[in-house]
Amino acid sequence: MTNTALTSTETVDRVDRMEDSLGITSLEQFVRLWSQTYNAQGKPDWTHILPYYAEDIRFLDSVQEVRGFQEFKEMTERLTRRSDDLRMRILSASMEGNLVFFEWEMTILFRKTRTSVVHGASRLTLNEQRKIILQRDYYDLWGDIFDNIPRFGKIYRKFMRKVFG
Repeated sequence: MTNTALTSTETVDRVDRMEDSLGITSLEQFVRLWSQTYNAQGKPDWTHILPYYAEDIRFLDSVQEVRGFQEFKEMTERLTRRSDDLRMRILSASMEGNLVFFEWEMTILFRKTRTSVVHGASRLTLNEQRKIILQRDYYDLWGDIFDNIPRFGKIYRKFMRKVFG
């Protein structure tokens, strides 16, 4: 009879190798992973998808630019802490080579405002190991958020029409 028990060092090494080999290989896999991130309880849980991000991840959106895995992880933790209820629904998605594009609708309840719906799209670039090395989120932060602030939304839209047509 062969003893197959692993030492704690061997177990950690095996988990490290497994996480190193995790990569996004299909659109179906990506949609499943992303859909699990924003769960029914309204609190995002990134723990299962973080291993699919590269150590040198670069993230950009309308508000910030983040470089490196640790900084990205801290950003996801801040997002979770500052929202009382956050949900995301993927409306459409496509994958071509090392690029993933998806359109989404995020419903968010901040502590001091009512529920806001933000419409956006994301472009992900995968590296050779099929890990996410670049994530660029596109959305109209001001319009989608301002529209849901009582009285301010109407002032904002009037200003936008007057200045930009």
